Amino acid sequence: MKFLVLGDIFPSSLVTLKEKIPLIIKKNKIDFVIANGENAAHDANGITIKTAKILFDLGIDVLTSGNHIWDKKEILKYIKNEKRLLRPANMSDDLPGVGVNIFSKKNKKICVINLMTNYFMLKSKNVFTTTKSLIKKINLKSNADYIIVDVHGEFAGEKMALGHLLDGKSTLVFGSHTHIPTSDAMILSKGTAYQTDLGMCGDYNSVIGLNKNIFLKKMLKIKTKEFNKPAFGNATICGSIINANPKTGLAISIKQIILGGKLDNKKF
Repeated sequence: MKFLVLGDIFPSSLVTLKEKIPLIIKKNKIDFVIANGENAAHDANGITIKTAKILFDLGIDVLTSGNHIWDKKEILKYIKNEKRLLRPANMSDDLPGVGVNIFSKKNKKICVINLMTNYFMLKSKNVFTTTKSLIKKINLKSNADYIIVDVHGEFAGEKMALGHLLDGKSTLVFGSHTHIPTSDAMILSKGTAYQTDLGMCGDYNSVIGLNKNIFLKKMLKIKTKEFNKPAFGNATICGSIINANPKTGLAISIKQIILGGKLDNKKF
């Protein structure tokens, strides 16, 4: 089975995604698509119901998220019923929505797990304790044919450690949140595909997707009434394609894609 995973979606990439996702799916015979959507709203703060529906209509099967999931209050109600939109599993159990779900496609069960790290992030339950608990309950080729994990976090060390913790127990572990693609896509020693951060789908003529001029004023302590807002130039689509073994659920290959805009390397 082949998976397409996409990094944090910024509003600047919606037009490009509409054009490119069908092409990527067709050319690479993709079976299942996962993307992090927590920056997809018009102002890059959270996600709206309208934007979520647009992304699902484009062919994205599951949307993951992170620390910005609650920026739009309408999502509090929407996420209760829309099980294709996940929030981090190690957030408080009192919050709506789920961080783990199993989806059926092409007669296969695909488990998607959304986690958020602890360093420099919103307060949440220990991500390693949560992960150990989850993998005791969900096993490759027992509860699910494939397991995909989005680790949303700032600190690369936590993401890499979780990758090794899940090695041999999941199909893929990918990182999100920093908006910068890392070039460490690899298959770990026990067969799990891994990448520290997919990067964002957005305008890289920016500061992590935000207007560079406004951001610089903030950093230089220049007084301004302007608020940070997303950049809306040519977008780059960042993610990876994973081919997984149907017998073991582990990865056969992982290929990074960086398509369009400032970073384009046409790897798809």
